Amino acid sequence: MSKQEPYILVVDDEQDIRQLVSEILEDEGYQVAMAENATVARALKQECQPCLILLDIWMPDSDGITLLKEWVAEDDALCPVIMMSGHASVESAVEATRLGAYDFLEKPLSLAKLLLTVERALEASHLQQENAGLKQQLMLGVEPIGKSAVVERAKDQIKRLAQHDARVLFVGEAGVGKEMYARYLHNNSARRDGPFVDVSVGSIAPENSAVEFFGREDGGGKIYRGLLEQAHGGTLFLGEISGMDQETQARLLSALESSSFLRVGGSESVRVDVRVLSSTRMSLEEEVSSGRFRQDLYYLLNVVTLEIQPLREHSEDVPGLLNYYVDHFVAQEKLPFRKFSMAAQNYLRNYSWPGNVRELKNLVQRLMILGAGDDIELDEVKDALGSFAEEPVLTGVVPEFFNLPLKEAREHFEKSYLEYHFEKNGGSVAKLAAAIGMERTHLYRKLHALKIKL
Repeated sequence: MSKQEPYILVVDDEQDIRQLVSEILEDEGYQVAMAENATVARALKQECQPCLILLDIWMPDSDGITLLKEWVAEDDALCPVIMMSGHASVESAVEATRLGAYDFLEKPLSLAKLLLTVERALEASHLQQENAGLKQQLMLGVEPIGKSAVVERAKDQIKRLAQHDARVLFVGEAGVGKEMYARYLHNNSARRDGPFVDVSVGSIAPENSAVEFFGREDGGGKIYRGLLEQAHGGTLFLGEISGMDQETQARLLSALESSSFLRVGGSESVRVDVRVLSSTRMSLEEEVSSGRFRQDLYYLLNVVTLEIQPLREHSEDVPGLLNYYVDHFVAQEKLPFRKFSMAAQNYLRNYSWPGNVRELKNLVQRLMILGAGDDIELDEVKDALGSFAEEPVLTGVVPEFFNLPLKEAREHFEKSYLEYHFEKNGGSVAKLAAAIGMERTHLYRKLHALKIKL
């Protein structure tokens, strides 16, 4: 995707002003849509999803203040709005600012002031989005950690894929970092300034999928924007895509083929420009053969397959990962600094890591929270790993949570129990529910409560 100039919506009932303002903005390289009244403005706002709106106060069907109030109520992420009027009172200007208008311009318009205000509004909006994106990146990591040939090869492949807009399917075991690699692709692509929206598909209950993905409109005109709209101009990452229900699969297929869809309860088509990346730990070919996943959607999402190797295939990266996550938890959670002894590092390099990088991260966090002293020694590491073994009593290791109060110990057991069966059933919530004999709605709540990443 080539980077496009911002879209600006000009709303004014006077044709001469509309035309003049539009021509000036187009000369500056902006894309412009024009609306002569509130009705047309509502439709164009949904269709074009502008980065900025120039809104006149006095219009024949509805005044600009009322329209601004309506948009603020229905859209939590409303773009900057600059009000314009030649007959407005001070009260109107104050009311518009109170509602959230970026600025107020008096007619006749000063063209120099108009361009300056537009430029500043777009810069402020971009900075706000950039800050939100930076916060998200700090939490998830900017790029994969490791200097092994395995990691370097994967990063090189992703940088080449980032230059194109093809859909990519990331495959690999649970915990290998498929989401992080997808974010790395986004950050190296032409969409890097757009949003990166990630969703764990299995965490969405089937009855809520349509609204979550495609949004909703109610009778009062209030709009909830779904994941596809939230990712407009950027990337939507669908984690563990095999967990998607059949109805949503069909709607997503249609939306991706046409780059448009209807919100639930809506009657007007919404167009979006989104790159979709997805991941799976299961064999989607088997899911297609069994009829649980649509073959046409599989081919649509799987333009390029990128396999992310398990940690045991690049164990030379383990010491670097241990140091990285120690620094991460010191900086992000203010935990006391501790370092792994050489013996502990050597032992962990030869550990099989069934939970991959996610297991390593959790181990570091657990040792930093529960341990004491500057050094993390081998015995402490063995005890921590042993507490999550399948048969802790037979190995002679007493689980750490045995020493906790009953409520906390129960939470630790339930989390370990559910994570074990979740992995055993290939990351499928439906199979997990059947295996442990728990109704799916209650299971979703339990997984969320225990913060189990789906």
